[in-house]
Amino acid sequence: MKKLLFLVFFPFCLNLHAQHTDNINDRDILYLTSGGKLHPLQANMDIRHYAIALDVNMSTQSIDGFTEITMNIAKKTDIILLDLIHLYKVSKITVNGKIVSYSHQDDKLFITSPASFEPGNKKVIVFYSGIPPAAARPPWDGGFTWKKDSNGNDWMSINIQAEGGKMYFPCKDHPSDEPNEGADLQITIPSHLKVAGPGLLVNVATKKNKSTYHWKTNYTISNYCILFNIGKYEVVKDEYTTINGNKVPIEYYVLEVDTMHAKKVIETRKRDSKILEKYFGEYPWIKEKIGIAEVPNSGMEHQTMITFDNKFQYKTIAGQEYSANLFHEYAHEWWANKITNKDWAHMWIQEGIATYAEALAMYEIGGQDAYDEIISGHRRNVRNKKAMVLGDEVTEEEVYSGGDIYGKGSFFMHSLRFLIGDEVFLPTLKKLATDPQYTYDQFVTTKDVEQLFSNASKKNLEPFFNFYLRTTNVLDVSVKEMGYQRYQIKINNYFMTLPFEVSINGKVSRIEIPSEGIILTASQVPQIDSKGYYLKKVTYL
Repeated sequence: MKKLLFLVFFPFCLNLHAQHTDNINDRDILYLTSGGKLHPLQANMDIRHYAIALDVNMSTQSIDGFTEITMNIAKKTDIILLDLIHLYKVSKITVNGKIVSYSHQDDKLFITSPASFEPGNKKVIVFYSGIPPAAARPPWDGGFTWKKDSNGNDWMSINIQAEGGKMYFPCKDHPSDEPNEGADLQITIPSHLKVAGPGLLVNVATKKNKSTYHWKTNYTISNYCILFNIGKYEVVKDEYTTINGNKVPIEYYVLEVDTMHAKKVIETRKRDSKILEKYFGEYPWIKEKIGIAEVPNSGMEHQTMITFDNKFQYKTIAGQEYSANLFHEYAHEWWANKITNKDWAHMWIQEGIATYAEALAMYEIGGQDAYDEIISGHRRNVRNKKAMVLGDEVTEEEVYSGGDIYGKGSFFMHSLRFLIGDEVFLPTLKKLATDPQYTYDQFVTTKDVEQLFSNASKKNLEPFFNFYLRTTNVLDVSVKEMGYQRYQIKINNYFMTLPFEVSINGKVSRIEIPSEGIILTASQVPQIDSKGYYLKKVTYL
């Protein structure tokens, strides 16, 4: 578990002026987390666009440049509050072209003006430089990873999901606000290398021995996906025709030394696209690209440029090659990037459904047995150390440290599917992935998902969602002999009717068990939920 660097808000009553941290070359690993309770000063801001322009020095492993943050201010305020870790030296800040005062304390930028800031549109430009923190265990404990490829070329990747965009650019570091108008990155590097980034490559400008890559996305995007990777890349291109007939470019930024693996990765991506589109609708970013970048660490769901590194090893399923790493991160293009949680508290939606997507892939590739096998693994690996939904406005660290948002989140979807049936579950899941009220600029919570499935099934599913997601309980089922060939089946800690598969005299039937229980006649002890649709404990009395 990561130790946290707790953030203390700098007192507003102090005289705010430009301050800089003395230890800007400190390479100590930072233990930060993203999210938590949204500060009122940041609740007053609506981020519209980020523009990041940085010169990356590969030899000193440093960055130098500026970030422009376009935002709308709802109410008049004395302070604009941004997040940026203390390792950078901030040299100047302007707001709408005017130099302003600021204080850089406790990984936050407090920006002030004698006349205050009136409501409306603001362009804040922060000029800064420094050495980014090195990633301790990417992508889980993030930062910058500086490596050499097997030919000795520089190779760099960024992972900041846990810590947030503040690890390398000033931002509003909270999952509830994304730049509705997208982001621009202009990254300058040695000209023999390439930059892989989000969206579309606008241009590459080369002067002497340096090249500036301008990447642009017009879609809304999480701040932890606004990043780039650098390497001695070969760009292998192809094209995919979506389920709706749109043609989307595929661009694989693969190291030159690994180009022989590119064709298989791209063909796997096409096959996986068809599976994901079947269940979740068309690929979300048809106006940009299907991007993949090879990195020196496990993959991540960076929007339109998913990162990937499994040493090109595949598992064979029913004669087809499959990479869980390649598939899971790609599923996040729907579940994380298109359908985004309003708060880290509801992270099971992104991670759990992306993990459940792997089970659906197993079904498509290997049939029911392959589906059952992976779901059984998800069930066995449930830890139940803490609830998946801990409340609201919690940090990334609090949610991820338990681990159950993956496997238990997936198994919850499996249980929900059994409860309401395929004829309701599958189209409702696709609706969640495609309806404008849940996608792109919108955010979702557990309540949103529950209400959607409740309405579709015409059942009150709130108790079921709460039981699975907000507690660590498992169903306590008792089978009690009541007399000759008479058995009572009762759920002792759940007080609404639930369907169960019950084996009676060797025949399996789907039976609704009400809160008061049910009496069955059987010559043998009935067997309950032998296929494992629920997390449960069965006691025979």
